[in-house]
Amino acid sequence: MFPQLLQRIEKQFSEGKPLVAYRKPGQQNVNAIFQSDGLLNYCKDFEETGFIFAPFDDSEPVILLKPDEVHKADFVESEQQGDQSSKSAVIYPPIDPSEKNFHLQLVAKAIEEIKQGTFKKVVLSRRILSPIQGTPLQLFLKLLKTYPLAFCYMWYHPKVGLWLGATPEELVRIRNKEIRTMSLAGTQPYTGDPNPHWGEKEKEEQKMVTDYITNAIQGMVSQLKISKTESVQAGGLMHLRTIIEGRLEQLDIKKLLEEVHPTPAVGGLPKKDAYEFIKANENYDREYYTGYLGELNFKEETSRSSNRRNIENRAYRSIHTKTDLYVNLRSMQIIGQKASIYVGGGITKDSVPEQEWEETVNKASTMLKVIQNRS
Repeated sequence: MFPQLLQRIEKQFSEGKPLVAYRKPGQQNVNAIFQSDGLLNYCKDFEETGFIFAPFDDSEPVILLKPDEVHKADFVESEQQGDQSSKSAVIYPPIDPSEKNFHLQLVAKAIEEIKQGTFKKVVLSRRILSPIQGTPLQLFLKLLKTYPLAFCYMWYHPKVGLWLGATPEELVRIRNKEIRTMSLAGTQPYTGDPNPHWGEKEKEEQKMVTDYITNAIQGMVSQLKISKTESVQAGGLMHLRTIIEGRLEQLDIKKLLEEVHPTPAVGGLPKKDAYEFIKANENYDREYYTGYLGELNFKEETSRSSNRRNIENRAYRSIHTKTDLYVNLRSMQIIGQKASIYVGGGITKDSVPEQEWEETVNKASTMLKVIQNRS
């Protein structure tokens, strides 16, 4: 039952023990994983089983939360959540003139570097500090209520900290050797039109990400399928999305992630040049923002027959390995009674600094609507 699951999450958190609670896009059930000790474990070869939490910097280690206890329950909205509607008013962060000026100059500098041929695209981000209203568990519940089509999570380790988020972007999904990934780029506010007009800047940005991912996995995947690009809604924003599918020749998750992460949707293109610009010019450490997180090598039982009346159906059940990883977007880190909210946007030769600033403002409203108790 969901209330009992919440009590168990609260107990684990109050005892200062590692945990993650999460719900996948479009699903009803909330999963919770508890590690029995406070050790900080890392992935070595990505053949381990557990919930992983990776930083933006791919030279830093990937945290592995061991599934000593695994629980699941269907999400049930409480009466206290009744006024936390996803249709609540958009909340914008207060504008700090010096912060805005810094970001505008940073975007202008990136555009100049692009024109000089240093790189084709770079994703620039910023951090917004804001007080929170409510406990971490209450914030997590509001994420679940507000963003049913996002990957919503609450992750905690006493030696790392507390993170929450609602990300719309799947990095990679693997079932045995069947792989699915996506390119998600281009942003505009949702105005009620499911198929809005997209400018050349957004279309070019989306194509860069699609081409990069396709080329990155080309030699590792057969039967490659690339979908048509479509508009998708993520909370109060719209994005362009392309689905990429295929079959892995070898199940080498470590190599796959080294090729794919960070994608141009969170870093830039070429990867190395854009990364160096980010590290040299962004005035803060992203830590786990624009990293990735999710299930690594979980076991899943499936039935090969849809005939449930067949008493012998149990003999046709099979166990396969699954990995579901998501890009850590629309996320925040909680420290005491304040949240660090992270937002960013892709910069290309057609970018306009003022518009790029407005994009970060729009994206910030996703988390601000959660941490501020407004209906």
